Parts: sequence; C-alpha cells; structure tokens
Amino acid sequence: QVQLAESGGGLVQAGGSLRLSCAASGSNFRLNSMGWYRQAPGKQREFVATITRTGSTDYADSVKGRFTISRDNAKNTVYLQMNSLKPDDTAVYYCNAVITILFNGNLQPYWGQGTQVTVSS
Repeated sequence: QVQLAESGGGLVQAGGSLRLSCAASGSNFRLNSMGWYRQAPGKQREFVATITRTGSTDYADSVKGRFTISRDNAKNTVYLQMNSLKPDDTAVYYCNAVITILFNGNLQPYWGQGTQVTVSS
C-alpha cells in the first residue's frame, strides 16, 4: 500500500509565499510523474503543475511564473513553491502521483488527502 502525505498549507496574505510538500511512503513501488491539483469551493478540481521522474515540468497558465514544482527522488517527495500568492489561489491542494507497483508492473494513480491554502486580500 502506498500513501501520499501533504504538508505546508496554511493562511497567508496576498503577495506571500508557501511551500507545499508531498511525501510518498510504502513499499515495492516506483514513483513516475508527480503533480499538484487544486479545488476551490464550488469548483472542479484543476491541474496546477506536474513533474516527470527526470524533471520535466508543466504548469497551468494561471500559475506560470509564480509557482515552481520540484522533486527529490531519493526522498520520494514532490514540492510546490508558491510565490506571489493571490486570493484566487485559495483552494485545497492535492498531491497526485502515478506509481508503478513493482510486483506486477501495474501503473496506478494515487492522491493525497489535500492541504488547505487560504490567501487573504
């Protein structure tokens, strides 16, 4: 069984910064792409950023130039550095990972439980 645990959310004023972390734990797995999604009240979950195992990244247009995704493969952890935060960034942020289960080779998506980010104006 693989689990993703997020941390780093909180309350910040507009213009401020936060850093989210997501650590994968378990056994007999390999992390492939990892990413972040977010869901604001009354809205659908939306893509924020993703990073491949080799470090290629992609971002939603709304966060380009403000957010940076990175990962530490040795620690099975992905990060999201969020700068110049806006009230529109307020949402629950979810970590996502595509994981290879080593004993059968199956690819499976996993989600974290979410962490709240609130940006006040």
